[in-house]
Amino acid sequence: MAGSEAAWQAAELGQRVIIHEMRPKVETLAHKTGLLGEMVCSNSFRSDDDKQNAVGLLHWEMRAADGLIMAAADQNRLPAGGALAVDRDSFAETVTARLTAHPNINICYEEITTLPEQGQWIFATGPLTSFTLSQAIVRETGTTSLAFFDAIAPIVYFDSIDMSRAWMQSRYDKGETNAERIAYLNCPMDRDQYEAFIDALLAAEKTEFHASETAGYFDGCLPVEVMAERGRETLRHGPMKPVGLTNPHQPDVKPYAVAQLRRDNKLGTLYNMVGFQTKMKYGAQGAVFRMIPGLEQARFARLGGIHRNTFLNAPTLLDNQARLKSRPNIRFAGQVTGVEGYAESAAMGLLAGRMATANLRGDDLYPPPNTTAMGALVTHITGGAEAKTFQPMNVNFGLFPPVEGLNGGRRGRKDRYKAYTDRAKADWLRWLQGVT
Repeated sequence: MAGSEAAWQAAELGQRVIIHEMRPKVETLAHKTGLLGEMVCSNSFRSDDDKQNAVGLLHWEMRAADGLIMAAADQNRLPAGGALAVDRDSFAETVTARLTAHPNINICYEEITTLPEQGQWIFATGPLTSFTLSQAIVRETGTTSLAFFDAIAPIVYFDSIDMSRAWMQSRYDKGETNAERIAYLNCPMDRDQYEAFIDALLAAEKTEFHASETAGYFDGCLPVEVMAERGRETLRHGPMKPVGLTNPHQPDVKPYAVAQLRRDNKLGTLYNMVGFQTKMKYGAQGAVFRMIPGLEQARFARLGGIHRNTFLNAPTLLDNQARLKSRPNIRFAGQVTGVEGYAESAAMGLLAGRMATANLRGDDLYPPPNTTAMGALVTHITGGAEAKTFQPMNVNFGLFPPVEGLNGGRRGRKDRYKAYTDRAKADWLRWLQGVT
């Protein structure tokens, strides 16, 4: 996401760009293709509400800057209530086609294994940076990269789901029209079924790691069994909460818990199990997930998995333009910098592409103000966060400075969030126009 967006922004500003992509010659543990912009976890960019949600505001800022990733997402959008979900295959095909066709972009399929001395470079290697390049970064920075484990949720074939037990509905019918009632699929559980499911989750055979693996999990993508280990009710108050849903098969019976699946492609043939990322071994996954009512005969297009993600200690290593302090000709962008999420990664690529282009023209393009979503993110990772406890971060309103005149913060959340977004949009447009 970050590399694709960085290349697009620079090319659109008239800069000649070479994209170096190691796939498919060099594979990763999560990618399946050589397409640019391939999604490996969820197919969702999360909320698209640009008035009450920080990631929705980030979407707005990227669209205002003619971002490639948002344009491709909008083109390949799937019904998902208030979320921006896409057909992952056609999304990646769109990103790849547009970059390939751009007259200012050349694509070279090879692995970069060293940190070049000359030229303007943007390293947007994501959370699956190759071992060889990781070692080169470690040699340059004199420190090891931090790491955490990221889990992937299974994908189920729709025609294997028992629709006499499951039903289609978005929570609270949010964002639905008649054409969008296929956004989410729901599988209800009574109390006994839920308790048995939790027991099976806790007992299932799981992927284990060596004692030397000290990384933790990112809280926004916890394996389902790790959530269950935190308390038997954790899932029922998280991804399996039964609120805002009515089972048409038994409208008078309130489900104790509900497993949701979200449409994963335009054809509606694949559904992603929302919040069910897992580190269970493959054999255990089939047995445990088929305990969910409606999934007794489920066939899986992809089982869940877990892989190690690496990221830099950005507050220590990067300057406020995301340049490596020891090598100013090298920028980093995307998840390798310690942002988390598709939109956040692409946003850091957008900034990197624009800043690198400005440098090549002999100018300094300073980061946007921290009153904007992008500015808040880049400020956080390049100095706003505490280096000793630095962990990957999604965009959120907690990264924004308070808005003056909000009565000491005592006004309602909707008023506060609207004030944040109104201020951010005005400041972002001024930054895009070069007004300080």
